[in-house]
Amino acid sequence: MQLRHLSLTNFRNFARLETDLSAGPTLIVGANAQGKTSLLEAIGYLATATSVHTNSDRQLINFLALNEPAPFARLSAEVARGDRLQRIEIRLIANSSGEESRLQKEVLLNGVRRRTADLSAGLNAVLFQPHDLVVIEGAPSERRRYLDNAISQADSEYAASHHEYTRVVTQRNALLRQMQETRRGDEQLDFWDEQLADLGATLMRARTLALAEIERLAAPLFSTLTRSREALSLEYVPSLAGPPPEGGQLDLPLAPHAPAARSRSAFRDALLDAMRRQRPEEIARGMTLFGPHRDELRVTSNGLDLRTYGSRGQNRTAMLALKLAEAAWLRQHTGETPVLLLDEVLAELDPQRREDLLTQAFAADQALLTSADLSMLSPAFQHRAAIWSIEGGRLRPAS
Repeated sequence: MQLRHLSLTNFRNFARLETDLSAGPTLIVGANAQGKTSLLEAIGYLATATSVHTNSDRQLINFLALNEPAPFARLSAEVARGDRLQRIEIRLIANSSGEESRLQKEVLLNGVRRRTADLSAGLNAVLFQPHDLVVIEGAPSERRRYLDNAISQADSEYAASHHEYTRVVTQRNALLRQMQETRRGDEQLDFWDEQLADLGATLMRARTLALAEIERLAAPLFSTLTRSREALSLEYVPSLAGPPPEGGQLDLPLAPHAPAARSRSAFRDALLDAMRRQRPEEIARGMTLFGPHRDELRVTSNGLDLRTYGSRGQNRTAMLALKLAEAAWLRQHTGETPVLLLDEVLAELDPQRREDLLTQAFAADQALLTSADLSMLSPAFQHRAAIWSIEGGRLRPAS
């Protein structure tokens, strides 16, 4: 897979960008705040229609463009995928009316409007960044997002189911809050329970299978990176044991990967049973307490939870293994090697880990690396890579 052409209009600090990109490694050099991170963010956005840096798509529109009567941003790319050339376009259009404002997102593949979920047929990309440590050290939502984004790039139906599941949870939560006042609506809640259980079981089954596969890829990588001193394990922990306590979440006491043996129907039945048993609690709290939106992904080394006990070095190594495994997993499931995006991560790694990562960059069909300091890269790497400079949102080949 190769990203051949990138076009940006009013995206972040890029008022306008048109550039061709070559296969193999490309190094983008520039000082801080010149657009390096935004460039890789744009490429990642074309793959998933989500940003790792903001939950508000409106923030992606260039701040000067927001002052125009019809603010918009446009991202487009040409991607060589197998023997096909895919054209991807995403438009973000901000509409304002008085104090009300909303954003319209349009996704087009080869000129035809499609679902966001269908982007999996266009560009696949794996982003490495210093902020990745939040996946290991942050809230459960960060680990869920990591896994959901990976699966969605390989499976458009998973992405569509995830979008619909989010809508169902929102509707069900609204009904639960309404029932706090009226004490009526059991029949309506039965309907939303069925919807949530159907969609939730699909997501939970797909997650457990994908996580088991990613672990099989990540564990040997982690062992190699730690010189066989540590063993990595990934565990999916459903939220079916009971209502979470304030400030936390109860774990289902299962052995690692026990959920992977469950069928979709078993997950569905377990979700329905949990919601029915705890209906009074859910009504009292006005929220859905069970389902994929509450589940956990635990990352351990030699049996110790890295979120609680991992050092920064251990967690960086674990995250590097997970990202490399994600790239290999996407290649297995799509038949294409994803584009690797490495945003200022080399300075975070020791020389050996840096060399390991650069080896992967050479092996990829295409890799884009950003750095403010060329000394992070060996002369041999610089000689083999295309080198571009970026300043003030302007990208050009380095002299």
